[in-house]
Amino acid sequence: MTIPNSIDAVQEQLTAQGYVCGRALATVVFLSLKLGRPLFLEGEAGVGKTEIAKALSAALGRRLIRLQCYEGLDASSAVYEWNFPAQMVAIRTAEASGGADRKALQTELFSDEFLVERPLLEAMRPDENGAPVLLIDELDRTDEPFEAFLLEALSDFQVTIPELGTIKAPEPPIVILTSNRTREVHDALKRRCLYHWVDYPDFDREVEILHARAPEAAENLSREIVAFVQQLRTEDLFKKPGVAETIDWAKCLLALDVINLSPEVIADTLGAILKYQDDIQKMQGSEAKRILDQAHASLAPA
Repeated sequence: MTIPNSIDAVQEQLTAQGYVCGRALATVVFLSLKLGRPLFLEGEAGVGKTEIAKALSAALGRRLIRLQCYEGLDASSAVYEWNFPAQMVAIRTAEASGGADRKALQTELFSDEFLVERPLLEAMRPDENGAPVLLIDELDRTDEPFEAFLLEALSDFQVTIPELGTIKAPEPPIVILTSNRTREVHDALKRRCLYHWVDYPDFDREVEILHARAPEAAENLSREIVAFVQQLRTEDLFKKPGVAETIDWAKCLLALDVINLSPEVIADTLGAILKYQDDIQKMQGSEAKRILDQAHASLAPA
């Protein structure tokens, strides 16, 4: 599928994939596609940063390549490595046959046959369906040396393998970087990208998202769920529930054939929306009822 030619077309294509987004986010996605610039998305965990890459990949019919970042990730792990066990087998086979040409063997050992491609190298390869979507997820988990390497890689869309030379992308991949902002990402990298802060959605948009992702939920239950979760986010919690938790909770409630929220149902299913014991403990007893009452009050007509 071709790149959408308008902001409205971006919204329509993403909505078709079950991803409901506002015009501001659709605009920055459109500009990223139009200008060929990486898109840097920052926000709390669970607000849909990773999902937009998945939805965009599906909407465009492009391959999704994901680089999941972690502490200690280095350039070689993100680009390539050599298949050492296979290389050792080749060496022993050559030795057993006798008279192996050392130079020819070395050339063979460091060829594409023994190359294990990692996400950044994969994203540089040509694809018959068009440039892939490269998701660099949770960049804030890495350190500054990796950021510096990434800055260079995203500037020229090429990587260098000492044994093979420089490999340049025939068409730059569609790059989406995400960060949960556990630390600040360097300004130099941000300047290479278009930036958008992905916030928690307002009530109406979150209900719309829930309709898209859990369409079997009744309207009144969906509104109760969203009102409760949004009220929960105003509490002093270690980890506030994201949209992902809203969807998961709705699916759990549907599996239990829940029609309306009650303090008892909430107590039984808190593990679907809160992921830390301290937070769950805070919501025990009368707290869940208090928040549910506030949620019901917010839904009452003025």
